[in-house]
Amino acid sequence: SQPLELRLNVERHELRNGLQILTLEDHDLPVLSYYTFYRVGSRDENAGATGIAHLLEHLMFNGARRYGPKEFDQVLEANGGFGNAYTTEDMTVYHESVPSDRLKLIVDLESDRMVHLQLTEDGLAKERNVVKEERRLRTDNSVTGGVFELLHATAYTAHSYQWPVIGWMSDLDQITIEQTRAFYESYYTPENAVVVIVGDFDTDEAIRLLKTFYGPIRSRGT
Repeated sequence: SQPLELRLNVERHELRNGLQILTLEDHDLPVLSYYTFYRVGSRDENAGATGIAHLLEHLMFNGARRYGPKEFDQVLEANGGFGNAYTTEDMTVYHESVPSDRLKLIVDLESDRMVHLQLTEDGLAKERNVVKEERRLRTDNSVTGGVFELLHATAYTAHSYQWPVIGWMSDLDQITIEQTRAFYESYYTPENAVVVIVGDFDTDEAIRLLKTFYGPIRSRGT
């Protein structure tokens, strides 16, 4: 039998500030998915500040300039969408699925927090507690989680993969707002991100929207 060949008409675009965009139109259903990949994960952390990439993922939902604290999810869900995020050793990813006529809203939401994230002591304290509880649940009180953490720490003796994505508890306790802000400003930049849009949308219209909302964001080199 012949192997299954899957051909996808993915188009690649790039803005002047370095933001890369991949688009794939599929008009079977009136919905679209929007992913933002940042090239930063736990491997980019330093000893003493492990877990900061994942902690910042949580803080990304705490408000920016155009959308205040907790408004990101509220606005998204009020418009028939849903989203989430995750952090790995190599990347941090934010994703949303919405009705196809809400593309402009998602572009507005994501571009806002790429550059205008509000980082406060109060927000850091609240999300630190959430992450610490997540660590207790998945690692400290889990035999499987503890074994995998020990395995990585033993296998990677000279690589940042040795510490867990969620970080060591002692580091989570001492991460400062200054460290968090510096991490955000270093890695949450257009040239360090890839936006992927799949679903029921017009590519030309989407690129115009991204140029309007992301275009003014400066890269680190400008």
